[in-house]
Amino acid sequence: MVARLHHERIGTAARALLVTHGIFGTGANWRGIARKLVAARPDWAVELVDLRQHGRSEPGEPPHTLAAAARDVRALLDELPEIVAVAGHSFGGKTMLALRAIAPARLEATWIFDASPSTRDGVSDPSVARVLEALERLPKSWAKRDDFVAALAAEGHAQALAQWLAMNLVAGDGGLVLRLDLVAIRAMITDYAAQDLWDVLLDPDLPGEVDVVIAERSLMFSAADRARLEVVPPHVHVMRIDAGHWLHIDAPDAVVSLLATKLSGL
Repeated sequence: MVARLHHERIGTAARALLVTHGIFGTGANWRGIARKLVAARPDWAVELVDLRQHGRSEPGEPPHTLAAAARDVRALLDELPEIVAVAGHSFGGKTMLALRAIAPARLEATWIFDASPSTRDGVSDPSVARVLEALERLPKSWAKRDDFVAALAAEGHAQALAQWLAMNLVAGDGGLVLRLDLVAIRAMITDYAAQDLWDVLLDPDLPGEVDVVIAERSLMFSAADRARLEVVPPHVHVMRIDAGHWLHIDAPDAVVSLLATKLSGL
């Protein structure tokens, strides 16, 4: 059974781009980008989506895998025929790539923000692994949001990243609690690292073009990945943004510019 996904529409245009987030995030993390994008391209709306185990979406039933997350989004596409393009960051990016294998024929474009199609040892990007390990180690409840941010900063994480992660704190017994099920999150990103989706990326017979966006200061793409992306079929395009892995935090204007330019051609 698929999980019903929370979604939020920005804009009123008849055609829409679905945008989803990386692990630990929510669709709302991209709200600022969505508003700027709709201002730049008023002929497009943006649908911000929370994946299973994130935000206000249903948690879904195990196993919590990349394929399960893709099936959830596919069910949402059936409900929203105006969505003709999709984009995702990190876990969400690889989920959108998995979605391409089961997507409706109307899908015109898929953007993958800093998510390699390759398998990886361990838990995806090292920066993601460090965050997960910190969250597993830190207390489960907090008196104040600032205490959570300070604790993550003391672990060596950037203030902006810590404040972003603090968006996952909600009121609970004994104060603020993390709404993330860290056991399910670890299962999701372990499966993410185990999946090889190069065949899906390179298949010209699947719907739409694919834009792979590399964050240049991230370690998500290996040297072998980058070399492989030098020779790709015409439906695959590779772009680069000067940012770390959380590029929607580091370089939001660059993300908006890229999407606005590409949407003008659809």
